[in-house]
Amino acid sequence: MLNRLKRLFTPLSPKDKKISSAVFNMAGFYPGNLRLYKLAFSHSSAAKENSQGVKESYERLEFLGDSLLGAVVAEYLFKKFPFQDEGFLTDIRSRIVNRESLNKVGKKMGLLSVVTYSGSVNHQHRSLYGDVVEALVGAIYLDKGFNTCRSFIISKILDPHFDLEEVVQTNQNHKSILIEWSQREGKKIKFEIVDEKGSMHSKEFTAVVFLDDATISTGIGTSKKRAEQSAAEKACIALNLSAS
Repeated sequence: MLNRLKRLFTPLSPKDKKISSAVFNMAGFYPGNLRLYKLAFSHSSAAKENSQGVKESYERLEFLGDSLLGAVVAEYLFKKFPFQDEGFLTDIRSRIVNRESLNKVGKKMGLLSVVTYSGSVNHQHRSLYGDVVEALVGAIYLDKGFNTCRSFIISKILDPHFDLEEVVQTNQNHKSILIEWSQREGKKIKFEIVDEKGSMHSKEFTAVVFLDDATISTGIGTSKKRAEQSAAEKACIALNLSAS
């Protein structure tokens, strides 16, 4: 009991104050378990080994947050579009929770100011912002419970950062568009996964699109399919293609 009281009344370090304030600014509440958020903001490149020899970073929280985010977005869309089929709902959810979308959200939330990492974010950790968004979701769930976590996802991620009407209007299968175009034009299109990294539960794939054996675009995603769609979307932009 005495040790617990000491922890409650021990002044926070400047770094801990920064993290606590950042969580309040992003989520609207102060952390109950600050350690969870410190972990959520720690990239594996700068992680330290614990007493068991395991590097502590946000990857486990990211795995948890990814599942929670997918479930809450699925429920949100299910209620928002009561007459749409599962294929439509799956496509829209994918556009919201894909790595590029979450990267944009993470940047707008100002995550870079509190994330601990080593090296260059732009070149070494291209999915860092999206990863940390998911880790933050996981930390909130463990700290505050599902209802608070669900409220955070809807009020702080979905509502302010996604215009559903715009997402629906731009809901295109870019890989199909690209393949159909290549068949019409007599061009050779090839997709190739050129890189795979991350832990078992936190994979990142890099896909490349080749046009007549020349690289025209690269995309990343948490699955091979998402990486290929990301690369295909960039290829469509480069070739000025859109759905007919």
